[in-house]
Amino acid sequence: MTEIRLLPEHLINQIAAGEVIERPASALKELVENAIDAGARFIDITTKRGGLDGLSVRDDGQGMTAEALSLAVMRHATSKLPDADLFDIHSFGFRGEALPSIGAVSHLRIASQTKGADHGWQVVVEHGVISAPSPASQSQGTLVEMRDIFASVPARLKFLKTERTEAGQCLDVVKRLAMGTPHVRFRMTESERMVLDLPARTADPEGLTARLRDVMGRQFTNEAMVMDAVREEVGLAGLAGLPTMNRPTAAHIYLFVNQRPVRDRQLLGAVRAGYGDTLPKGRHPMAALFLSVDPAAVDVNVHPAKAEVRFQDAGGVRALLVGGLQSALRARGAEATAEGGNAAINRMQRNLARGGQFGQPSYQPDYLRNIPSAEMREAAADWQAPLSTDRPADYPDRRAYPPAQGQMLSDVPPQARMINPETLPAETVGADDRHAPSPEQTGRLGAARAQLHKTYIIAETSEGITFIDQHAAHERLVMERMKAAMQTGKVPSQALLLPEVVELAPEQLDAVLHHSDDLAQMGLVIDSFGQGAVIVRETPAMLGETNAASLLRDVAEELAELGDAHTLESRISHVLATVSCHGSVRAGRILNGEEMNALLREMEQTPNSGQCNHGRPTYISLSLSDIEKLFSRS
Repeated sequence: MTEIRLLPEHLINQIAAGEVIERPASALKELVENAIDAGARFIDITTKRGGLDGLSVRDDGQGMTAEALSLAVMRHATSKLPDADLFDIHSFGFRGEALPSIGAVSHLRIASQTKGADHGWQVVVEHGVISAPSPASQSQGTLVEMRDIFASVPARLKFLKTERTEAGQCLDVVKRLAMGTPHVRFRMTESERMVLDLPARTADPEGLTARLRDVMGRQFTNEAMVMDAVREEVGLAGLAGLPTMNRPTAAHIYLFVNQRPVRDRQLLGAVRAGYGDTLPKGRHPMAALFLSVDPAAVDVNVHPAKAEVRFQDAGGVRALLVGGLQSALRARGAEATAEGGNAAINRMQRNLARGGQFGQPSYQPDYLRNIPSAEMREAAADWQAPLSTDRPADYPDRRAYPPAQGQMLSDVPPQARMINPETLPAETVGADDRHAPSPEQTGRLGAARAQLHKTYIIAETSEGITFIDQHAAHERLVMERMKAAMQTGKVPSQALLLPEVVELAPEQLDAVLHHSDDLAQMGLVIDSFGQGAVIVRETPAMLGETNAASLLRDVAEELAELGDAHTLESRISHVLATVSCHGSVRAGRILNGEEMNALLREMEQTPNSGQCNHGRPTYISLSLSDIEKLFSRS
């Protein structure tokens, strides 16, 4: 056995660097955090080839003296623990290993000057070898330059990704830090190309929203749910996207604890649970959520890179996230994002630009192949029919030309008609309301005008038109009814005149028998029936006539697939989605006007009806201005 001995200092630093500095983005994160903690109002970042060829961070913070520079590159030296209390951290964090770890695996130069000083000072760390401070030309603040990363430990270079991937990681780090500090201006250049320039915003909710708009886009901030909840002195703020604005990865979920960006699996799981069954399988929401916690109630030093945190009351924080998201989703009711409508408009415009008729290519002469210019559109406007609801006396009656696969409504039931303010008594509307019916007068989804292909409902709203998937919409309504029934006790069931015996695979049989009590709460009553089979005795009454065998097989497959990896609540939610799908209006069923309008009115009153049980949108809306663009009217 070899003798126990202390490791050399340079090797200790390299080991520490391996925990803190995994890639150039890791070093960049530490340097930008230091700049923010130094009170910077402007941070200028430069990277070359994603940091593989070097990076620099310049700030206008308080700066450092020569003595402070010497201490800054030594292990476990910090200015961030004035009271030496590891559980009273108000900065972006303390581990005391960032700068010496960076210097252990790269060429590191730090130049800094304090306010009022005659000149600045610099210190250089060459792969662990620290030089003495020397005078430097420097404005107030600090400049940190790093190059030759991992030159002293080349084995780590093979674990780095491509230049494009590393550049993306660096940009993501800066975006996350910028979202938590809207009062700071950020500018970032990658290989001499400006990739980010975020103006300083105010340090209030309006400023935070503006910063999120800068980073995540205007459509997200315009349509997102505003989060504002408190539970036992833990606050939740930020924005959460509607379920229909989802992405294939969790990269667009930004989580912050006391303005510190974190990547915590427990918090991500809570976000997913908050959205529940409103998201498609394998899809993730867009969100920027900020938790405010007493520093004494959270440990930010459990991870070397400070990416994860540990809460004193983890259950309470999870309950706040889940409950806050669920409450916000209920409040937004039937809303869906405009992404579906925008995608439809873009597809139509692409098809028109190619000379096709909404997906069908057709021959056109050369002079019609291009989209008309603005001048051409203005000239053509004089020759186009006006946008008017007044029709000439000889206008053909649409009832004489019914579509082959659907129906147009010649009249609309009184309870679903579009109300024209011009016909209302003067005392019921204001002067400004006469030409703009409000949602209260028409309903958000409007009045049904047609059913196409026995699947889609077209409704007219005060601002445009809406396309509704009748099956997707109705299965969500059935599911929400079942949820409400379960909360008050048990879903009403109906006994089968002839109970049905269903044979199942062994794993499916075990799953349904294990959850037989939960299924009974949903109105699906089963019993074991010999080897390899169960008997279905009752089905949920609100499903009406349904194929009991098919229903049970789908439920059994769902339960077997979920296994024990999901919580009971999640498994019940998935099964409810499967069960309610069997009782919904199917595509291919002709609906009359009253049925269609009744469906729209119930959607407007039902939580989460903007997406089906599988997370897909139940409707898309096109504004009149969008439609006019297709015809070059705007």
